[in-house]
Amino acid sequence: MDCPSEENLIRMKFEVLSQIKHLKFDLNQRELTIFHDNNIEEIEESLRSLNLGHKKLYTEITDRKSFDQDHKTNQKKVLWSVLIINLVFFILEMSYGLVSKSMGLIADSLDMLADSFVYAISLIAVGKSLIYKKAVAKIAGYFQIVLSLIGLGEVIRRIIYPVEFPNYLTMIIISIFALIGNGICLYLLQKSRDKEEAHMKASLIFTSNDVVINLGVILAGILVYWLNSNMPDLIIGTIVFFIVSKGAFRILSLSKN
Repeated sequence: MDCPSEENLIRMKFEVLSQIKHLKFDLNQRELTIFHDNNIEEIEESLRSLNLGHKKLYTEITDRKSFDQDHKTNQKKVLWSVLIINLVFFILEMSYGLVSKSMGLIADSLDMLADSFVYAISLIAVGKSLIYKKAVAKIAGYFQIVLSLIGLGEVIRRIIYPVEFPNYLTMIIISIFALIGNGICLYLLQKSRDKEEAHMKASLIFTSNDVVINLGVILAGILVYWLNSNMPDLIIGTIVFFIVSKGAFRILSLSKN
């Protein structure tokens, strides 16, 4: 488990199991604690069907009866905040990516959109039926795949047919702003890391990856200027498109199990 889509996959799989009372995720240690009644065999079979490579560490009896929901209202506010930030920077990076002819910025904007989908799935589907959640996940996943394929097709076109070099200065400046935006998201999520609810931890890891991508686009902009070539921009764009595609397939897995 290392992203929100995998966590949601597990939550949705277990939603139909009445013996499960509470799930506690520790994504840093890649551990899941399940509070449940009897019939552990059904729980283990559900985990095996997800093909996440799980291993049972231990089982013990607890007298815990109730579980704190860990300030869900506050968590929703945080998720709404990072959702809005990601949508704003999706629009910003996509707009300037098209103007500056930078595939790195365009790809990074789609990564921001992918993050928005993950946050939106958690927020929109709250309290809804399992069928509704799967429908939302399927739409989001297929939409991301289509965007990724279009992006990869454009990368191939630019490799085959020479095009104008991207504006390296725009790449660097906009990516710095995106880096600041993700930094704000990290700060908001960091404040919730001590909460028991796992969405905050999952989103924190997901956003941390975005910071690495922002730095990659900045580096690509510097290399475009230094090497007088558009290849660094195309390379980082291709990498990010594959990352977005991987996230899309993870989201699609939510709609199948």
